[in-house]
Amino acid sequence: MRWGLRPRGPEAAALATVRSLWGTPRLPCSPGWQGATKRLLVRSVSGASNHQPNSNTGRYRDTVLLPRTSFPMKLLGRQQPDKELEIQQKCGFSELYSWQRERKVKTEFCLHDGPPYANGDPHVGHALNKILKDIANRFHMMSGSKVHFVPGWDCHGLPIEIKVLSELGREAQNLSAMEIREKARSFAKAAIEKQKSAFIRWGIMADWNNCYYTFDGKYEAKQLRTFYQMYDKGLVYRSYKPVFWSPSSRTALAEAELEYNPEHVSRSIYVKFPLLKPSPKLASLIDGSSPVSFLVWTTQPWTIPANEAVCYMPESKYAVVKCSKSGDLYVLAADKVETVASTLETAFETISTFSGVDLENGTCSHPLIPDKASPLLPANHVTMAKGTGLVHTAPAHGMEDYGVASQHNLPMDCLVDEDGVFTDVAGPELQNKAVLEEGTDVVIKMLQTAKNLLKEEKLVHSYPYDWRTKKPVVIRASKQWFINIADIKIAAKELLKKVKFIPGSALNGMVEMMDRRPYWCISRQRVWGVPIPVFHHKTKDEYLINSQTIEHIVKLVEQHGSDVWWTLPPEQLLPKEVLSEVGGPDALEYVPGQDILDIWFDSGTSWSHVLPGPDQRADLYLEGKDQLGGWFQSSLLTSVATRKKAPYKTVIVHGFTLGEKGEKMSKSLGNVIHPDVVVNGGQDQSKEPPYGADVLRWWVADSNVFTEVAIGPSVLNAARDDISKLRNTLRFLLGNVADFNPETDSIPVNDMYVIDQYMLHLLQDLANKITELYKQYDFGKVVRLLRTFYTRELSHFYFSIIKDRLYCEKENDPRRRSCQTALVEILDVIVRSFAPILPHLAEEVFQHIPYIKEPKSVFRTGWISTSSIWKKPGLEEAVESACAMRDSFLRSIPGKNAAEYKVIIVIEPGLLFEIIEMLQSEETSSTSQLNELMMASESTLLAQEPREMTADVIELKGKFLINLEGGDIREESSYKVIVMPTTKEKCPRCWKYTAESSDTLCPRCAEVVSGK
Repeated sequence: MRWGLRPRGPEAAALATVRSLWGTPRLPCSPGWQGATKRLLVRSVSGASNHQPNSNTGRYRDTVLLPRTSFPMKLLGRQQPDKELEIQQKCGFSELYSWQRERKVKTEFCLHDGPPYANGDPHVGHALNKILKDIANRFHMMSGSKVHFVPGWDCHGLPIEIKVLSELGREAQNLSAMEIREKARSFAKAAIEKQKSAFIRWGIMADWNNCYYTFDGKYEAKQLRTFYQMYDKGLVYRSYKPVFWSPSSRTALAEAELEYNPEHVSRSIYVKFPLLKPSPKLASLIDGSSPVSFLVWTTQPWTIPANEAVCYMPESKYAVVKCSKSGDLYVLAADKVETVASTLETAFETISTFSGVDLENGTCSHPLIPDKASPLLPANHVTMAKGTGLVHTAPAHGMEDYGVASQHNLPMDCLVDEDGVFTDVAGPELQNKAVLEEGTDVVIKMLQTAKNLLKEEKLVHSYPYDWRTKKPVVIRASKQWFINIADIKIAAKELLKKVKFIPGSALNGMVEMMDRRPYWCISRQRVWGVPIPVFHHKTKDEYLINSQTIEHIVKLVEQHGSDVWWTLPPEQLLPKEVLSEVGGPDALEYVPGQDILDIWFDSGTSWSHVLPGPDQRADLYLEGKDQLGGWFQSSLLTSVATRKKAPYKTVIVHGFTLGEKGEKMSKSLGNVIHPDVVVNGGQDQSKEPPYGADVLRWWVADSNVFTEVAIGPSVLNAARDDISKLRNTLRFLLGNVADFNPETDSIPVNDMYVIDQYMLHLLQDLANKITELYKQYDFGKVVRLLRTFYTRELSHFYFSIIKDRLYCEKENDPRRRSCQTALVEILDVIVRSFAPILPHLAEEVFQHIPYIKEPKSVFRTGWISTSSIWKKPGLEEAVESACAMRDSFLRSIPGKNAAEYKVIIVIEPGLLFEIIEMLQSEETSSTSQLNELMMASESTLLAQEPREMTADVIELKGKFLINLEGGDIREESSYKVIVMPTTKEKCPRCWKYTAESSDTLCPRCAEVVSGK
């Protein structure tokens, strides 16, 4: 130890601790990396020389060990997609799933694929969803689990049927049910093939030979068994209830089949319901001198003809007011007096106020049928947010209205047919008129004629639309099949407490949607779907379903598919031997029902067909946020109803895809991104270049998928640039291990150069964080962590300072082999870290690793493996201190070549000096680890300033706080960096300023070239 500095007491203990953690008395120098000290330093080599020897000129070019690899820096134009196809073929992408299923491993990971709808070309929403699933699956497979992933398609339903009928035009009117089903099936099959080809092209690993389809007979049979299980438990029933009805599709719709148009325009009206019989309290408040009416506001004028009552809130205050314009008396909520008066452009004088309960037993006249009484009834659904505090009630056309009618035994006549037009029951003036169009006009005119219309105005508000036809729906009572979900919801919400939701807020969203769902209407009046297996009596309002009929139908469907419901005669669907078991009547007395099951019941029972093992629970469901009210919910409800458990352990919810400016994608805006064009390029490839599937996959992983996900040219270009930088990093790594055999050339960790040890320390930290982030499905953070490491820690820092060692030392020099040992480990960790995201690039790199003989696939070689000996928890303080001095040096010569300067580091005696001394044992050196870090001509380490210095020196002062043992040992030390131009010349071989003259080699190069 120079200068006679021998620390004692705590300093000696601290120094001993640091040395023991390094393994050898050498000290690394760090890039900007957040380690155990939690102090993030941004490291840069700006101002330093990154020149490397020119191998093309000079007599020493053959003595320089430049990188050698056939791995290309860039793949231009069609090269990228063509290379990916070559990789898929060469590396056995199509065989990987079956290979991993055959492994004898204990753990299994099951991701249940929510079936996409089989009605169109693949789009970026598909890409987002399938790639997220594939990243998760590939990670779990590499980590040692046997992955279960069976892709599926949702093949039935209205959207496909409507598409087929619209393409056929008038011809569709003459088609039978079976002809429609056959054409719908062909349409779905064609869409499936398109989507499947795209998914495979994106590199999705799956059981492509055993996909599930909801139109498959075996799937339909399982679905019907689930239906009967729920029926047998009393959960399925038939009833006359109001449901969402799509006139444009002529069928009932579930909540999940609606989309809300916030720009819908309704014609809202204020209507008078004349007093017919006052309640005792109201009678005491009016003297009979002026007409009295109840004021009602509605946004659905077409429902007025079906009115059966007016509802009030019992706990609210109501008022009798006198209108200044007409002198009439009106009854409305006391809180709404001023607002309604303003809207009606009049003034109200309050005569008296009373409690809502005082309206009990009163009646008013129907505004279109004067001799019809509409009772005043209490109801909790009445609110004061809008309107008058009195609600017009049409039981056949409102969910809450139906509840009131059931409670008070009101009529529930429906005045609207399947096409959304008034029936003859509505009267000749309204018959055959569309309720949302001409029918509304006529109702308003009738109210004007009756002098019961006070005001009409347009209202822009959110209104439910059919999700496929994009046209408004109505609420219409009809006989439908329902699932009573009241008790199921209670159990389901309790079970959801044990399910992990990512993000956590998605759980509340799903529970809220379930709470808003009063019941589940599962019947649809179409033909492309699974029939509800019920037989109806020809003359009586009776139906037939039991375990014997179900078992027979299920066997038929399992063997021949659900077409049998339309192709077989009743006596084969209900054979005598089946009926005789239950003492039933003749089959000819019954006809098969014409309703089919809701497609959400179709897909919602997929767990019963697809999930493996007796438990039949998936580790993961992963879909878009629209499935909180769709597949996530229907799967949960059917599973809880039949077996009292959730079908999933974890649920991940991602957002929707948008244009790169956050706008919705549409053809009119010209911002629709087609995944096929992203992968293979468009017609004009100068504007729409082929990016390949890996760019699409990087875009998915790099996005914050838990919100809306933007995509566009600039987003894709950024993803391509990221991968290009990664390729350059990988090329450097591959090129510099070309002459290295890990089995014979590796250096033991504790004998490695200190900076190389430190890179392994960082690498283990990176590997641990990456692994944990994959487990949390936070792929965006995986990408950001990787990007930071390969750009800042590797390219900007480590690679810059090791080039001299790699290129100019002897081939077998331990210092060079030390560096190559680190590069091999870095390459391995980096490739495995991004492999689930960029499988094509990972395989391409794996094929170019020089020391791997006959490489097959990186995915068959496991996950990241690190060694505990890499971990050096005491390195951060020492590294930061050395880098602080280097930064001072580089800042003093901005824009200049560091190699043209020599640096003197002066540190006051103490712990900091002893730590830095480990990097350079001699006073002055041009080959020490400290000088490698500084990238200077030479570095000098002193405990006191030199007595004499030239006038051209640059001096910078600094302080560094050493913090060891979790803060138990703290010491602040001062240092000074003195910079001056070197007097040495540029070596013609290594280009460092360490030669005595420009035409002679520096001592190091002379030794290497001479072979000594």
